[in-house]
Amino acid sequence: MPESAHSYVSSLLEVDHLIIKVKSERKTRHGDYKELPDGFHLITVNNNLNPYRFLITLIHEIAHFEAYKSHGKRINPHGIEWKLTFKHLMLPLINPRVFPEEFLPFLARHFKNPKASSDTDVALAKALRSYDINDDKTYVYELEHGTKFKIYNGREFKRGKKRTKRIECLELKSGRLYLFNPNAEVEVIE
Repeated sequence: MPESAHSYVSSLLEVDHLIIKVKSERKTRHGDYKELPDGFHLITVNNNLNPYRFLITLIHEIAHFEAYKSHGKRINPHGIEWKLTFKHLMLPLINPRVFPEEFLPFLARHFKNPKASSDTDVALAKALRSYDINDDKTYVYELEHGTKFKIYNGREFKRGKKRTKRIECLELKSGRLYLFNPNAEVEVIE
């Protein structure tokens, strides 16, 4: 994470029964939070994230922990309690000492109403990718109509038309139509 955020994040982590683990890349998530049976709480964050995505992901997961502590188990995981907590925790970080000046407008827009995943906010996800060390990845939104591709689990698709927020893709094996997040990472096939 950015060095200027270390002391703030350290102060958030000075909590009993909270375990933080940095894990190998997982294709389906950047991080997660869960309560363990022994009363401890576990936050995991992927090790392959750029410093800005790592920080946002870590604060996202800490917000789950804090919302759970303050409001109990019955809240929606990404409901109003979590959103308010996430905004509150991120606010001290949204400044040019932590994030690049040109990135701040994307963060400000996102935190008006934060989504369950930074990847759901297409503009924020694209801006975050610009800080990746080796962004040689291909995304659904970059493909031309009719391009065939496969996803992380080997399933093959053909890109279709763009809807308002999603992109229609036809699964080649089943003939079923699926809606993809434009930021879905894919591999083009011949």
